[in-house]
Amino acid sequence: MTAVRQDAWSPDDDLILAEVTLRHIREGSTQLAAFEEVGERIGRTSAACGFRWNSCVRKRYEDAIQIAKQQRQKRNYMKKQTYAAAPHVSSIHVVDVEERAYKNDPLTEESLSIDTVIRFLRQWKGTYQELNRQIKSLERDLREKDEELHTLREINERLSLEVNNAQTDYRAVNDDYKTLIQIMDRARRLTVLTEEDEAKPRFKMDANGNLERIE
Repeated sequence: MTAVRQDAWSPDDDLILAEVTLRHIREGSTQLAAFEEVGERIGRTSAACGFRWNSCVRKRYEDAIQIAKQQRQKRNYMKKQTYAAAPHVSSIHVVDVEERAYKNDPLTEESLSIDTVIRFLRQWKGTYQELNRQIKSLERDLREKDEELHTLREINERLSLEVNNAQTDYRAVNDDYKTLIQIMDRARRLTVLTEEDEAKPRFKMDANGNLERIE
């Protein structure tokens, strides 16, 4: 039976990660904020959540991501219409930095801010650390498997030696048994011949040349 890792992601964890991340995208927040929220809810680090989203969950929700982006754009459009006269930096820029980085889209000066860059770099630092943690975990598992394989090989060699010794002992005992059977057979034949000789009548010749039976 295959062992289940204690830190394995369950379908419920993936669903929570997807729902929260899509909501943050839709509301114009950052994915880092989403990962932090998910981490608090399911007891994981934001880096672990980001790594899980980018490596596995995201590809299953491409259509939902596009819909969330459209809803976010409509939301921001309404904000711009309401506050057209007030210069501000929309939160859409924060999300766009991450989205463009994931898709290798060029970043413009307008889409960047110091806080956005810092948060973005922190997120990828966490993702990098989580990736290293996963690599170390796999390396540890590999070492354990190598040690287990080495132990099994030693056991196999020892058992093979014991089997060879047992076969040698069996041949020696079998040879001794055959020799004993031969000795017992010869002894039995000698006993039969002796009894036959004793059962035969014996005679002797007297002075006159006559044979007399010896009792």
